[in-house]
Amino acid sequence: MDTTGRRKQNTRGRGDLLREEILTAGVRMLDELGDDQALSLRAVAREVSVAATSVYLYFPDRDALVLAATQRCHEELVAVGDAAEAAHDHHPAAQLRARILAQSEWAQAHPGLYKVLHESGVHRRLGMPFKEVMVERTRAAVQRCMDAGAAPRDDALTVTIDLRTAVNGMLAQRINEPDLPWPPLTDQLDRFLTKLVGLQL
Repeated sequence: MDTTGRRKQNTRGRGDLLREEILTAGVRMLDELGDDQALSLRAVAREVSVAATSVYLYFPDRDALVLAATQRCHEELVAVGDAAEAAHDHHPAAQLRARILAQSEWAQAHPGLYKVLHESGVHRRLGMPFKEVMVERTRAAVQRCMDAGAAPRDDALTVTIDLRTAVNGMLAQRINEPDLPWPPLTDQLDRFLTKLVGLQL
């Protein structure tokens, strides 16, 4: 920036950097707000110190920015789960538990983003097909538990959907009703894994 506080114009070929700055700012603001309807492109422009018209070059409306932000969050959640699973490669049950725990801890660290990821109306208006990646990763982890004899044989996708429903519901309630006498997160997740997947933890 120059001494007037106005941002210098991007040089040719640097537009991708500005898009990244705008997206990063949008993600940060959504985490603070916890509500995509409260976000405005003008506010994002002020955060990045550019004219609102610059934001519209990359994101034609708020939905487009929210969709890009939720996709980034989902990719980060998947990566967090993959890393946790890779660190527990000695047994499929430990891998599944590590994946679910790591992703749940991410949600608790980023409650605003988690709310937007699961409660935004953008999902209904535009769809979020990228969410299928996490479902498939979890299904594969559940299937490995069944194949190894760590969980009873069943339809892995059905078990995965039951598990995700329980975990997502629990996280949403913890975020929206933090004053309830919640048990430790790991205890609750272990009960889900025991009762819904059939793991012996």
